[in-house]
This record gives sequence, structure tokens and C-alpha cells, in this order.
Amino acid sequence: MKIDRLLAITMLLLNRRRISAKELSDRFEVSLRTIYRDVEAINQAGIPVVSFAGLSGGYEIMDQYRLERQFLSLEELQSIIVGLKGIRSTVGDQEIGNLLDKVGALVAKSEQNTAARLDDQLIIDMNPWRRGSEDKEKLTVLRGAIKESKQISFQYISSQSEQSVRAAEPMSIVAKGFGWYMYGYCLLRQDFRIFRLSRMKEIEVLSDTFERRAEAIEPFHYGWGKRDPSTLITMVLHAQQSIQAQVEDYFQPKQIAYQADGSMMITAQQPDEPWLHNMLLGFGPGMRILEPAHLAAAIKEKAEKIVQLYT
Repeated sequence: MKIDRLLAITMLLLNRRRISAKELSDRFEVSLRTIYRDVEAINQAGIPVVSFAGLSGGYEIMDQYRLERQFLSLEELQSIIVGLKGIRSTVGDQEIGNLLDKVGALVAKSEQNTAARLDDQLIIDMNPWRRGSEDKEKLTVLRGAIKESKQISFQYISSQSEQSVRAAEPMSIVAKGFGWYMYGYCLLRQDFRIFRLSRMKEIEVLSDTFERRAEAIEPFHYGWGKRDPSTLITMVLHAQQSIQAQVEDYFQPKQIAYQADGSMMITAQQPDEPWLHNMLLGFGPGMRILEPAHLAAAIKEKAEKIVQLYT
């Protein structure tokens, strides 16, 4: 355990400018005295850790020190390679390709056969089933705008099918769930917004530049985990066994109660928004809404309109 802790402390120091003994103590759940001994042991191993006193004090590794290949196992190197390949397959970036070549060069010739076997054990492909080439083009344009801090303009269609022309300061690109998103400061709404890439059209990089806003340090709070609970509704659903796979794809295990006849009772909180109706309709006749009543009525109304299209 001590060796694992020493290696973990070393990795933290390599990846951060400075960290206090108290923070290390809390993170590894050991006493300050133990941290002092650990840092001394790391120093004795030849890794130059410098101590700073005062309110902003702590430990850091000398700038000149670099991590050598022997600190990484073949499996760890291969994990890095797999991750880089997944990113390259999506964005097609030459810089990532060059980085992949450099990391791959760290694998010794004697290890390459083993590395090839490991490469087949885990594959990351972030491309969606459709729109792969179209999304790649958009990603290339957006990454260039983010890198150069240039504003963009684009046409956008909201989840309520409202169309608008937007101008924004792009901050980040995020892969989340089943799609890509851009996080940025919308000049129309004068606030930070999340834009789904598939709904962005005619993206144009403008000549106007911007300075990244301080609020963008932790930009992407996706989903409804941080929403006001009053904006959520509690659904009680009954699902037939025939759609078990779809239910388990979408809902968390703790939200599902399996019944003796193979059916499922589902209790979950979701935002009461139009997209929720379409999601529930996607389960077909195998799903029945028990609560709330207004949600069941909305689904019934939509289903009746669908029937009218075919009568």
C-alpha cells in the first residue's frame, strides 16, 4: 500500500503545480506525519520534491524533472494509445496522430506483439452511427475557432424546433451520451449555453476575437442533476418484459423494480419537457405511464394524433 501511495503522490505532483501536505493527507486518508515521511522517501528515490512554506505553500516537483518511460507499464501505455486512437477516429487531427506516433514509440520492440494483442481487447470509437463525416467537419471548424478564440455564427434549431441565428464565443467541445456538444457564451442570450452539434448548421468563423470568460473554468454541467427539484416530475411507469433491453439501456438499475411476471415498475425523475414525450413514445405499446396523470394524458393525445395520420 505504501508503494502505491508513493507512486500516486508522485503522479499528483507531476500533474499539478503545487499541492499542500494537508490536501495529500485528506486524499490518501493518512496522517500529516505519514505524508512527511512519504515525501522524504520520494526525495530519496531521486525525484526532486521542493517544499514551500506559508499560506500558499506545499510541495511541487522541480520544473526540470520529467517522467521517464519506466514509470509506465505496457498496459498503461496501451490505455493511452487506445484513448488517442478513439479521439483521432472522431476529429481526424494531425496533431493527435503525431502524438500517437510519439507515445507508440515508447513501446519497446520486444513488447510490440503483446501490445498488439492488448490493442484488440479495448476499442474506443466515438463516432456516432450516422453523421460521422459531417460531425468531423464541424468539429474541425469549431476546434479551430476555439484555438484562435474567434467568435462563430450559425443557424440553430432547439429541442422545441425553434430556429434562430446565433453568434457565440465557443469554449469547449464535449462528447456526451450519444452526441457531440459545443459549450459557449451565446451573444444572443447573453449567457452560457450548450448547443448540440447535430442541430448546428452553416457554421462560420468570424474575424472578431474574444477573451475566455472566467465562468468557463468548469463549463459543462450537462443533464438535470443540478436543476431545481421543483422543475422535475416523478414518473411511475409499467414496462412489459418484451422491452426489458430498452428499459435497461435508458434507466438506472436503482430505478427499476422487477416483478414476478417479468414486467418492470420504474420510478424516475425527469424534466417535464417536450423531448420526454418523444422518448416515452419510443418505447411503444410496451410502456404504460401510471403517474403523473398529465403526462399520461399528453402521451395519449400524441398517440391519437399519430393514429389519425394513418386513418
